[in-house]
Parts: sequence; structure tokens; C-alpha cells
Amino acid sequence: MRLQDQVILITGSTTGIGEFMARRFVAEGAKVILHGRDAARGEALRKELGADKAAFCQGNLADAEYPAQLAADAIAAFGKVDALVNNAALTNRAKIDETDAAMFDRIIGVNARAPMLLIRALLPELKKNRGVVLNIGSVLAHCGQANLLAYSMSKGALMTMTRNLADALGTDRVRVNQLNVGWTLTENEYQVKLGDGLGEGWPDRLPAYAVPMGRLLMPEDIAAAAVYWVGRESFPVTGTVAELEQYPLIGRYTNHEGDDKN
Repeated sequence: MRLQDQVILITGSTTGIGEFMARRFVAEGAKVILHGRDAARGEALRKELGADKAAFCQGNLADAEYPAQLAADAIAAFGKVDALVNNAALTNRAKIDETDAAMFDRIIGVNARAPMLLIRALLPELKKNRGVVLNIGSVLAHCGQANLLAYSMSKGALMTMTRNLADALGTDRVRVNQLNVGWTLTENEYQVKLGDGLGEGWPDRLPAYAVPMGRLLMPEDIAAAAVYWVGRESFPVTGTVAELEQYPLIGRYTNHEGDDKN
């Protein structure tokens, strides 16, 4: 198994991509520290995975004091931490005229400040174990969309932090990489698009240029990729920002052959 005997902390791991990573990591031999705000959901997942393979920590990463506590609790759970996956993120949608200081600070606090503080708190442990950090970013880090201004800015900050710390921590043998994830069909995304009026079964009606491979990315696709980056197989690579998307982000030309009526 590819993650045998590794202990991995995954923030935001009671739903969505984080939950799928937790399940896949355990299947690959790891022990995981789950994290989330919903105690009932977290405890249910911990019980399902097994108390010998999973622990759960409840807390809000918007609280600047919490990352240090989470780091301490994670180490205490299984006696060590080999890898940190910064997955938790707020995705509140708002254009610039709807983005006030309080909303901006909350999103930056969870999406950028908390990952930095968690790495800071876990750094002695990661140095000791030649550990790895995997930041879960977004392709929106490169520009984003109008109604995700603060979110896009936070993911841009995360991407810069990844490259900065990879450079700064390389001689400590601590690796820092990032996955910039494209459009992924989580349960939350499905519900969001229902709210946008796309209707039941909307993923099956997407135009080919949006899903050239025939379907959206799924959480299990991200989890499968994450196994490589949190594992020993990816040593000694650090400072990589990998785009997980169905088309190139630079030089993309959406293929509408036959649609040009001019």
C-alpha cells in the first residue's frame, strides 16, 4: 500500500474532496486525522473508518488561535504527523460590490491564513519526519470569476505560499506542493448549481467544451492524485503547482468547430 504507516492530517475532511481523500488514504494504509466543524458528521466518518485508522478534531479555522490547537491535537492522536493536507476552504460567492471587509477577512482567514499557521505549528514535526504539505488550491487562483473575487484571491495567496515555503523549507527536507483543482462535482457543487437554476441532472447536460472528456472531475479523481503527492513516491519534488483540469489554462481555445456562422 502506497501510504503504509503514514499519519496525515486533512482539514475540511468530513465532506467533499476532503472526505474522499480520507477514505482513499486509509485504503492506501495511512492513518488520518479528520477535521471539520460538524461533530456528528466527523464522528460518524471516524467510526466508519475505524478508531485505529482515524481520529477526528472539531474546530473552526476562522479562529486564529485554532490552528495551533489542531496541530497539537493531531500529533497527540497517533503520536506523529507525516503529512498535512490543507483542504478546508470557504467558497462564498460575491462580486466586488458585495465583498465587504468582514467577508474578505473571513475567507482569507480560513483559506490562506489558517494553512500558513498550521504549517508553522507543525513545522518541528514535519522537519523531524521529512514531512510533506499538500495544499488544495483552485484553477481560479490564476484569475477567477467575477462572483468569486475573495475566494480567487485567497487561492492565489495559497499558491504563492506554496512556492515560497517550498523554497524556504527545502534544506529542512520539508516538501510543499499544491493541486489546483478544476470544476469538480461534489455534492455541494451539485446543490449550488441547482440553486443557480440548472435543474436536476445538470451534469449530464453540460456542453462538450466545458467537459471535453465527457464528464466533470469527481472527488475520487482528486483523491487519487493526492495519494502521489502526500506519499514518499513524490520525493524529492517540491514547489510544484499541478493543475488538475481538462484543458490547458494557458492558451486555451474552446473548441466550437461548426458553431462559427460567419
